[in-house]
Order: sequence, then structure tokens, then C-alpha cells
Amino acid sequence: MRYGYFDDENREYVITTPRTPLPWINYLGSEDFFSLVSNTAGGYSFYRDAKLLRLTRYRYNSAPADGEGHRFYIRDGACVWNPGWQPVRTELDSYRCRHGLGYTVIEGAKNGIEAKQEMFVPLGDACEVIRLTLHNAGAEPRALQLFSYVEFCLWNAVDDSTNFQRNYSTGEVEVEGGAIYHKTEYRERRSHYAVFGVNRTPDGFDTSRDAFLGPYRGPAGPLAVERGTCTGSIAHGWAPVGVHQLNVTLAPGERRSFIFVLGYVENPPREKWAAPGVVEKSRARAMLARYAADTQVDAALAALAAYWNGLLARFSLRSGDEKLDRMVNIWHQYQCMVTFNMSRSASYYESGTGRGMGFRDSCQDLLGFVHLVPGRARQRILDIAATQFADGSSYHQYQPLTKKGNLDVGSGFNDDPLWLIACVSAYLRETGDRSILYEEVPFDCREEDTAPLMEHLRRSLGFTASHKGPHGLPLIGRADWNDCLNLNCFSSEPGESFQTTGPSEGPVAESVFIAGMFVKYGGEYADICAWEGLSQEARAVRAQVDEMTAAILGPGWDGAWFRRAYDANGRPVGSAECAEGKIYIEPQGMCVMAGVGLSDGRALQALESVRRHLDTEYGILLLQPAYTQYHLELGEISSYPPGYKENAGIFCHNNPWISCAECAAGRGGRAFEVYRRTCPAYLEEISEIHRTEPYVYSQMIAGRDAAAFGEAKNSWLTGTAAWTFVNISQYILGIQPTLDGLRIAPCIPAAMPGFTVTRTYRGAVYEIAVDNAAGVEKGVKCITADGAPCVDGILPAAPAGTTVHVKVTMG
Repeated sequence: MRYGYFDDENREYVITTPRTPLPWINYLGSEDFFSLVSNTAGGYSFYRDAKLLRLTRYRYNSAPADGEGHRFYIRDGACVWNPGWQPVRTELDSYRCRHGLGYTVIEGAKNGIEAKQEMFVPLGDACEVIRLTLHNAGAEPRALQLFSYVEFCLWNAVDDSTNFQRNYSTGEVEVEGGAIYHKTEYRERRSHYAVFGVNRTPDGFDTSRDAFLGPYRGPAGPLAVERGTCTGSIAHGWAPVGVHQLNVTLAPGERRSFIFVLGYVENPPREKWAAPGVVEKSRARAMLARYAADTQVDAALAALAAYWNGLLARFSLRSGDEKLDRMVNIWHQYQCMVTFNMSRSASYYESGTGRGMGFRDSCQDLLGFVHLVPGRARQRILDIAATQFADGSSYHQYQPLTKKGNLDVGSGFNDDPLWLIACVSAYLRETGDRSILYEEVPFDCREEDTAPLMEHLRRSLGFTASHKGPHGLPLIGRADWNDCLNLNCFSSEPGESFQTTGPSEGPVAESVFIAGMFVKYGGEYADICAWEGLSQEARAVRAQVDEMTAAILGPGWDGAWFRRAYDANGRPVGSAECAEGKIYIEPQGMCVMAGVGLSDGRALQALESVRRHLDTEYGILLLQPAYTQYHLELGEISSYPPGYKENAGIFCHNNPWISCAECAAGRGGRAFEVYRRTCPAYLEEISEIHRTEPYVYSQMIAGRDAAAFGEAKNSWLTGTAAWTFVNISQYILGIQPTLDGLRIAPCIPAAMPGFTVTRTYRGAVYEIAVDNAAGVEKGVKCITADGAPCVDGILPAAPAGTTVHVKVTMG
């Protein structure tokens, strides 16, 4: 069942009913200011950090859902309605929501009045612009009242939702014409405030939530709207809000627009104002003036469109499969940019109050966006590396505002260090920018302890190489990629109850998955060493990689697939010896991607085991059989019911690893089959089952052991975005950046006749036409660049500003 449709020409998803299975959202913002907005205009806004600088409130588990947001009420006599249906939920005569690249437009109509609510965050400004246009489509004049409504958060979202004994006494506002200033905390150590303004003098206002809504009422029925007049309230403590009342008379056929701006303003702390607590408003006035006219709003929207046009032009595909093309050309890359901005910090599932930016998460996300914004990717790498410890380990998360490690979570996730090598390698292969390796970067954000980035990479590899267990495999620490696989427990005798080893999580449990990472990214680090002329170090690292490969093929091999790990008692996890959790997806993907077992047939055997044991119609399961009882020795993974999340759910994040592994094995048909199963554009017809947005990936889908098999959760902010783009662009389509140039090595279904890709690489544009008239899955017969043969399969970087025409014949 569909709830809308793709509009590829305008690069939008158009939602045709407000009653989607879950709120379907979009992200507004590309730099510092962000708003999340749903198809009914729900959502929230923040500046840089969703925890510490939250402008508006959001109640994540409220009922009815998605109650807070960017609200407008239209009072037409006794009829009150919202353009986006929520929160009044008056039935509309027509409705649609268009989620585009950095903007959302919601259109609703009732009784001959049409309302269009356009929302976006302009480039280079810390605000959200909302243009509300009313149109009288009837033959008689109409007298209406328009009410805006936002509920301010008292900045720290955690404190705002818990510390009521203080917060009910701190709310402060000022009103000046059409501008409402939320200045809570401004009188103390702060220098920031929020402004919510409209481009005309309102006919009324409210800043007290109690006054606007009325006692024992909610946003679905504000008393002031019902009465048709605001009270002019000034909030003193309690809950400050921003409400404008605009009385509107429209002649037949007349349209009139009203421009609202929700902005964040920060004054330099050194500035002193005459009266403590009184807001200095010049910056806010200038911000409001920048969007006071329709021409200014139109110009800002045009600049936003040009920004996205420029980004998405860097990689575009024409394959003849419209679903594949729309994902590659629009939604894959758009989601990669959103996850670049957010990591996992703020969504409708991540509340923005805890995790901040993940070390592992941000490193993986970079793989998907480095070709879009290489300059910003460079800075992100340096920010991530600065949270590393001197021994090569790292904080698992850091706060986006301070860029310092998250002490509440700490460290001990032993896959983290290798992801730093992965993202730096991706950056170097994309840009050729050697200089980053010699940037001085602090350890643990301490400027007195710094080293070149190359040394950070060296210590990342060294941490894994020096932390091995009894089988010669890397120690898992608190966990590896699977945060819920916590294996460092102990018992004195087999079969006795297990006890955790405390905060340190113990030293002995091992990860075959990290071993696969070491082979893959250790090999890439050796390539970097050789590229930099460090031939002796490159040889030493390759020897370590060979040693780790042998460990994987020895104690890491179970006979038909790669084992997952060894627990604290030295017992295998993800083995035929286990009653439950016999096979896991992660090592099958990572080890084969790394090339382990390709020469002796074990890689294909592992992939066939995945097909036999883990395949479902909605994607590949994380493990099988599901855990039906709690296993203390395995940690959190078995605390989930069977089929959900890590306990045999379908993790969309690591499904691409299997597709990439199939490409490494040369099986393009199977690789594309795996890709399609979790790709949103191919799932649109089952939206009533899938439930989350059909234009972006979700973190997980309930597995076949679950009651809700096929239901997705945790959409938008997931490493799936980056890995699926890497999978389709570099493995299946085979356009691979290397340290020395662009390699073309497609691995596609035999029935795919070919495709063309336009790819910007190091400032040059490559027009690549692939011909598969031979009907093969893998193999390149010849490559020409501007008519000249390419003998080694790698296209050297062309001069910036030039265009290279490449023809590839498979066979």
C-alpha cells in the first residue's frame, strides 16, 4: 500500500494522506541550524547540539503522536483547521506534503481556502523560514484568523524535561512588534536567545502556554483560537511559547503570504548591555529583515536548490531502472548528507539528549559523503581523531557542540580504532590530499599531547595488534560493531552462572569480526604506508595482516562459515556448536570483503551459508537461530525478544556487507538481489508493513521470528546510508576511488545491459559508459579514456576542470 509517490523530476517524495503509519519526516538544515519536520508539520529545532541548544520542545512518546511542531491554526468562523491536519485533525478537503532536499511544503485546503506552508533552513543562517500562503479559491470575500504556535524549550533538553522545580520559574520573553524573543537564561551566563517573528505587525500575541491553550487543554483545542483572540500574555516562568494572531481578509482569488522566522541568535560574551537580562536585538532584527519579503525567500530557496544541484551532480547514474536511479541520484546521497550532519544524535528515534556523535558512526558515515563535501570531511576526520587516546583506543561518542569525548559512555569498544583508518583511507582515495596525514591532532582533545594524524592511524592499528586473545584474534572489549554482544563474562566451571567482570568488561573475549576489519583496513593502512614511501612499515603491517588472516582461517572458521567470536570462557559464539545463535552475518560480510577465503573456496561457502540460514524476503537476518532465552554470557543481545534488533532482526546496516562480499566473489546477480531487498524505493508498495519512510533507510527491520516481521524502525540516522551508497557505487557499479586514480570494476546482474555514470573525482568530471552486451556479472574486457586504452584498469587523476570520456566493455 502506498501513501504517496516519488516525484523524481522535482526530487521530492509527495505524501498524499496525513495518516501515514508513522510520522514521515524530513531534515531542514545543512550547517549549524536544523529542524526536523514531519508530514503533518510536527518536529523540533535546534542549533548545532540537539541536547544543549534545543529551541523547541518535542515529546517523543506522547499520544497522540507527533503533537509538537511548526503549527498554524486557521480559524474560519466556527471551523478551525491546520494545513498539515495535526493537531486539530479537522478533516481536510485536500492535503499533500512534499519532502524535498532541505525543504518541506505542506498544502491543505478547507471550505474554499487553500493554505501552503513552506519550510526550509537557508544557507548560512541560523534560522528556519516558514512562509504561509493563504488563497481564497472561492467567489466571496473571506475573513479569517491565522495563529502561529511554537513551544520553546528551555535550551538544555534533558534539564527542560526533568528539572521542573527550577524551570517553572525561569521562562522569560520580550515582545517587539512581530518578534517574540525567548530569552530564558539570557540574564545569567548565556549570550544566546531565540526569536520567533513574522513580517507584519500582528493583531495579537501570546507567550504563555497556559494563557493560549487554556486550563486543562492541549494543542488540539487552544482556548485563544476557539475564542478568536489572543490574550497578550507575557510568560513569567512556566512554559513560554510563541503565538502570533493575524486577522486576514481575502478577496475572491486573492493570495497573501506571511513569512515567519524561528532563529537562534548569539551575542559575543564580551558585549555588555545597559540593563541585565534585556536582549540586544540588532542581530535578530537583521535576521528577520533578511526574509521580510517574498523575493528574499524565493532567492534563499533558489540558493538552497543550487547547493543541492551542485552536490548531487558529483555522482549520477543512468541505468534504465528508475528506482535504482532515484536512489543513487537523490535519496542515497541526501540521506548520507543528513547522517553527516547528525551522526546518530537527533531523529524521531534518537532523542538528541544523549549519544551525540559516534566515533564508529561518524567514521563510517564519512564513507558515504566524502565525495560530496571533501573539505568538510577533512575537518570531521580531525575532530574524530582528536577524541582518540594515546594508546590508540578512543571515546565511543563525542558531543557536537564541544567536540569532546562523552565521559558517560567512555571507551572500550575495540572496533572503534580501525574505523578511523577506514575513513582516512576513504578520504585519501577520494582526494589524494596527503597533507592531512601531517596535521597535528591532539589525543583526548588535549593540546599539550599531539601527534600527526599518521601517528594516530599507526596507534589505531597498534592497539588492535597488541590486544589479542588466546586464539590470536582481537580482544572485543566492551563490544565491537554489535554493541549488544557483550562477551567479557566469566564462570569458574562450564555451565555455572556467569558474572560480569565489572566496568572494565574483562580482557579475554575475542572478535572474529574485528579480525576481518584488521585484515581489510590493515591492508589499506599498508597501502597508505607504501604510498608515503614507508616501505618497511608497509611490509611489517602486511605480515601482521597475514598472521591475522591465518587466525581467521584457523580458530575463526567453523567448517561452513566464519565464527562470530569467543566468549570470556573461550567458547565459540556463532558456531554450529551453539544451540542458538549458530551463525552471524557480520563476519561473513567483513571477512569476505577483506578477501579472506576467496582463494580456497571458503568465502563462497560462507556466503552460501548466509543464503541458506539468514535470507528472508525483507533482507538478511543478523543471526540464526534467534535467542529464545537470556544468555548472561552474551550480554544485551539476548535481552531482546526473538526477531527484534540484534536478536535476529534484519540490520540494514550490515546487509550491504554481504552485497559487497558477493561482489568480491564476483556474483553480481546475488549482490544486486541483496541490495534490492532493503532498498526503500523497492519497498514502497508494502509501506503498510514497513511503516517507515519509503525514501530513506531504517536501521533495522523485524526478522522472521518477530510478530511484526517486515516492520522497520529507527529511520534516517543509520550507517546503512553510507554503506549502501558505498555498495552500489563502488562495488556493484564498480566506480572505485584508489590512492592512484579511479578503478572501474563493475559487478552487476548478467541481465543488466549496461549503465552510465557521471562522477566528479579530484576536480575532474568522468563520463563513464559501461557496456555489458556480453551478459556477464563481472570482468572488464577493455577500458578507454578519451579513446586511449587504459592498460592497468586504473584511470589516473585528470587535471581539475577537465572532462574525461570513459568507455568500459565488460566481458
